[in-house]
Amino acid sequence: MAKESGKMRYRVDGMDCASCAAKIDTAVRKLPGVRDVSVSATAGALTVEVESDGARASVENAVRKLGYGLSPRDGAGPPQSGRGELGHDHARGHACSGHAGHDLHGCDHAGHDHPGHHHGSSHRDSAGAELGQHWHDHGPSDGPWWKTGKARLTLASGVALIAAFVIGHLLPPIDAYVFALAMLVGLVPIARRAFAAARAGIPFTIETLMTIAAVGAVLIDASEEAAAVVFLFLVGELLEGVAAGRARAGIQSLTALIPKTALLDEGGQTREVPADRLAIGAIILVRPGDRIPADGAVVEGEGAVDEAPVTGESVRVRKAVGDAVFAGTINGEAVLRIRVTAAAADNTIARVVRLVEEAQESKSPTERFIDRFSRYYTPGVLAVGALVAVAPPLVSGASWSEWIYKGLAVLLIGCPCALVISTPAAIAASLSAGARRGLLIKGGAVLEGLGKLTAVAFDKTGTLTEGRPVVTDVVALGRSQNEVLGFAAALETGSSHPLALAILTAAKEAGVATPLASDARAIGGKGVSAVVSGEIVFLGSPQAARELAVLSSELESRVRALNDEGKTVSVLVAGSDAIGALAMRDEPRPDARAGLTALGDLGVRTVMLTGDNSRTAQAIGAQLGMDDVRAELLPEDKQAIVNRLKAEGLVVGKVGDGINDAPALAAADIGIGMGGGTDVALETADAAVLHGRVGDIAEMILLSKRTMRNIAQNIAIALGLKAFFLVTTVIGVTGLWPAILADTGATVLVTINALRLLAPRSQTEARRNGST
Repeated sequence: MAKESGKMRYRVDGMDCASCAAKIDTAVRKLPGVRDVSVSATAGALTVEVESDGARASVENAVRKLGYGLSPRDGAGPPQSGRGELGHDHARGHACSGHAGHDLHGCDHAGHDHPGHHHGSSHRDSAGAELGQHWHDHGPSDGPWWKTGKARLTLASGVALIAAFVIGHLLPPIDAYVFALAMLVGLVPIARRAFAAARAGIPFTIETLMTIAAVGAVLIDASEEAAAVVFLFLVGELLEGVAAGRARAGIQSLTALIPKTALLDEGGQTREVPADRLAIGAIILVRPGDRIPADGAVVEGEGAVDEAPVTGESVRVRKAVGDAVFAGTINGEAVLRIRVTAAAADNTIARVVRLVEEAQESKSPTERFIDRFSRYYTPGVLAVGALVAVAPPLVSGASWSEWIYKGLAVLLIGCPCALVISTPAAIAASLSAGARRGLLIKGGAVLEGLGKLTAVAFDKTGTLTEGRPVVTDVVALGRSQNEVLGFAAALETGSSHPLALAILTAAKEAGVATPLASDARAIGGKGVSAVVSGEIVFLGSPQAARELAVLSSELESRVRALNDEGKTVSVLVAGSDAIGALAMRDEPRPDARAGLTALGDLGVRTVMLTGDNSRTAQAIGAQLGMDDVRAELLPEDKQAIVNRLKAEGLVVGKVGDGINDAPALAAADIGIGMGGGTDVALETADAAVLHGRVGDIAEMILLSKRTMRNIAQNIAIALGLKAFFLVTTVIGVTGLWPAILADTGATVLVTINALRLLAPRSQTEARRNGST
């Protein structure tokens, strides 16, 4: 059980539908000392905030009395000491912020278990006698479905039903009693759950409807149908549990990408250790073809890494010393030594899993409406069933047995499971599908809101652009381009300035040999000079270069043209002659223009908001096809513009990656943080694009629209089947068997339809089809 300031998180075994979640929510919320409750059937989770340990014990007891198993989540027990972390000596002096830009929740996770790894069997064992009275599965729900308690009860009910058919055929006089006994095999646990719920103040449950219908069928001499109905009900619940497990596995499958072991490098000696015990700062060795066991930074080696399992990016990414790597990705071609920058419980995949599970507990407006509706729906079904059973006999003298039979069928048709699960099942599947593609959406309300966006405001630096300058142009005058680039690299060797790094990278990528420089010195506010190959060489701003040499009209013209494109220009002077110039700019992300076009195709207006100078912003905007570019803005200016756009009636999303974006992110209807950005931006945001693709904003919107269409289909399936069978039951065409099939079938169809959202789809395909 995770506990912080009175808040505890549990995994609830056997809670596979929204009706189950509603019962737990109602029962726990009524307890004294409980401040707040959040229950998610899709995540199988209960989060409760209590005032004291006594209230905590009451919560656990109340849930177990309802027939569900509890086990703690996110780290039970204190952190391990001593041998709990491997490679600890390497970690001294390394801050947890070594994984800057990706840590969504800070570093305070010592001792937390890896998501998906649960303890607390003692809780289940101590309640074993009581839990055995109920029909829900109380073992770990991540095992094979045929080993669960639900499967065993369903099998027992099915065997009893078959035995009753055989015995009834051989001994017809006692067939009614035999079928009644077969019915009790499945009904007794259901009735006990109905009674437990009623004692907890929740009298109107699906178990109540089932119990009344089954007992009523026996009383009107329809025990054979009663036994069959109970068995079919259990089959439906079993299928529902299997489907719910698959939906949960959709996000938990990410954790399977991380290898169980790692090769720890200690003074040149390697040994295999559990990956979940690696300490921050430890050095690990990753061989070609192996999965990387932890988030980290490369300290030795260079090669391509396959990030497709985590990011979906099909092209391998080159990694060199200093580059970040992620747990679960595959080292492609060379041995890498990596310094661990995040513990197992805090790596990128673990944080995504944790945040998605928390998001699944956040209900969308549609889901909240369905929940409110269902509170009145079940009592209404009981009232309608009773009216169907008694009104015709009383008013027109019709047969009591016939209309009681129809009234019982109405109870079964009216079971609310399919309706209640229609929204959370779709939202859970979408949140999982999004997370697997690097789209972190923090809750159902955000997911629903994304599809309503009519305008998206983008930051420029690090959002629409790469966030680092690159050399875009090399101008040579009387010398070769390679010589100009080599001289510039010689002057910048050893510097960590972003523009210097851009020049050094360009020289390395071009294969230019860098000559040695001597007597290097920086000239404040102007540039840098040194002796290179026997010549005094200077690299600096055009203004400073004019003090040392006469710039030709050709060079002056090129400098002006490059400046007009929003590029920073440095002029190279050798002796008293200007021999060239280098232009640098923070270039747009490769997919930026296509991503903005995709938003335009969806009817979404795009705006650039940047603190950069107007000339650079306009140049980048023109390159990306953006008409609305607003530059030289302070953080409060960005926030004010977002508010003005909202005042115009637009539903505004804001995308950014820096601290200066946080106010505008908070002001927007939906704030979206860009991967690689600061923790402040990602924490403030309602959603995050973890892998820095501008096109993923359109993917998020498309996912939202698909989800809302899926929810509408689910509600139509649930209500449509019920309406159809309600009519056919009242006119006498169908009876109890089709009634329970209508309920079970609708639930299964709704769940399967929702699970279709887990299937991967490309943005192009989604836009072309426009369907789910």
